[in-house]
Order: sequence, then structure tokens, then C-alpha cells
Amino acid sequence: MPAILDTGFVLALTNARDPAHAACKRALAQERESMVAPQAILPEIGWLVSSRLGSQAEAAFFATLPATNWTLEPLVSTDFARVAELLGTYQDAKLGFVDAAVVAVAERLGAVSIYTLDRRHFSLIRPRHVEFFAILPQDL
Repeated sequence: MPAILDTGFVLALTNARDPAHAACKRALAQERESMVAPQAILPEIGWLVSSRLGSQAEAAFFATLPATNWTLEPLVSTDFARVAELLGTYQDAKLGFVDAAVVAVAERLGAVSIYTLDRRHFSLIRPRHVEFFAILPQDL
């Protein structure tokens, strides 16, 4: 069963000065499941890396992305209905498109683990296929 990567986790991996960097690196090194990065997180990561670390860091991130063992997962047409449903259900929590897309992909792939720093949103969401997501890394 795959594990899903969210924006904040990948951003912390990219930035060695991020307070969560070491914990994210440890968690990734210990994971035995395949890692899936929904393609919906990539524009958000690019913007965040560029705005916080500069355009050279953004280019370096995307240059090294093919060397990871991550599977890049596109959204499929059925995911958009689920994204819309999640955005409506969790509108008071201000759930955004990217988080809803991560959930839709996780549900479609049957993933139970999400690597994220966004504990607020992902612990609130009730996925269709399990009672709750395992939110990693745990040592944050």
C-alpha cells in the first residue's frame, strides 16, 4: 500500500533549515512502502520553494525530482468530484484544493499514511476507506 506525500513534508525535506527537516528525513528513510506524490502538490511546492528559498532552489528541486523513487500521481476525472465534495464538507476548516486532492488520491489508491506537517486538516478529514489517516512523521 503506498504512502502519500503532502506539500509541507516535501518542503521540509527541501529546506535543510526547516525545523522539521531532520524528522522528515528520518521518517522517509524508515518508510518501506512506495511513496506517491500527487502531481497537484507540485505547483504549490514550486511556489513555496521559490518564494522562501529562491528560484535556483526551485529549479534544483525540480531537477532532482526524477531521481527520487516517488511515483507522481495525476488526478483522474473521478478525483475532481471527491475534491469538490471535500471542499464543501470542510469549508469551515478552509480546506484547500491541494489538501482535498491529496485525500482524493489517497482514497483512490487505498493509502492510509500521509506524510504531512498539516496535522490540523488531515486529522480532521474522515476518509472513505479507513477511519482516519496515519499522519507521519509522528515525532514532530
